[in-house]
Amino acid sequence: MTIELEDLAAASAGGINPTDDPLESIARRLLVEIGEDPDREGLLDTPRRYAKWWREFVNYDAGKIETLFESVAENQMVLVSDMQVWSLCEHHLLPFNCSLTVAYRTHQNLLGLSKFARIAHKHAHKLQVQERLVADIADEIALITGSPDVAVIGRGEHLCMTMRGVRTGAVMTSAVMRGVFGEEGPQRTELLTLANSPGASLRR
Repeated sequence: MTIELEDLAAASAGGINPTDDPLESIARRLLVEIGEDPDREGLLDTPRRYAKWWREFVNYDAGKIETLFESVAENQMVLVSDMQVWSLCEHHLLPFNCSLTVAYRTHQNLLGLSKFARIAHKHAHKLQVQERLVADIADEIALITGSPDVAVIGRGEHLCMTMRGVRTGAVMTSAVMRGVFGEEGPQRTELLTLANSPGASLRR
């Protein structure tokens, strides 16, 4: 976030340290608006921690995600399940956790196993909705591997439903099925069987 010179001057005039993260000021204002005292002992460091968390979340670095290996056999299904990620609902800025299952059929390349998690976190570390999260992950895996046969299934619990509104816990499932996984046939049946098998972390 860029702070203009006039903003720095105004901040200095108001007794605010211009080197502070602007998110700290937002956190202090939030505490005041909900009836808290940001200067009481338990909250003195809360604005700094709040700002640090937001910066860590939105500036997440997924690292290298394009590591590929030569495929040992074409048209082999690779399935990685039970990857846990956290994201933020863009409608209420409340967290949701999501358990992800990703599958693709190999062509010429194999994607490194850890890259599935890196890709998942890359797209989770932003304001999201679950339906777009699974689609974004599927798009990236298809682009990197060159495989049109990609499926991503997400099962999430959303605190915007659990903590507010109806206040009822529930699990929402959303799925993207592309290529052979989007057609009725043995590949789709195999995918759904493996995806629903308990404790399956890597199946081929």
